[in-house]
Amino acid sequence: MKEKTIGEVQEKYNLELEKVISEIKKTKAKLVLLQFPDGLKVYATAIVDYLRDKTKAEFLIWLGSCYGACDTPVGLEKLNPKIDLTIQFGHNELMPSY
Repeated sequence: MKEKTIGEVQEKYNLELEKVISEIKKTKAKLVLLQFPDGLKVYATAIVDYLRDKTKAEFLIWLGSCYGACDTPVGLEKLNPKIDLTIQFGHNELMPSY
């Protein structure tokens, strides 16, 4: 399977990555957990590469379920090093602009 690129992600979805970058920098997060719905998981490594390049943070990708904001991973407080920030991505495609 061909590896997805950040360009493909940004062409199809508005994930507000600049806001993500800003929040990572503002909170000085060193370890960030990213949670994606199934349809976006194919882009996860491209998104991580992009964010890592822009922030120098390290990232974990949650491969479990993600059915909305109420579906937060549990038991992660025991991890060492501690996760500084969790970001959940949505799944709506961009509406066409005319």
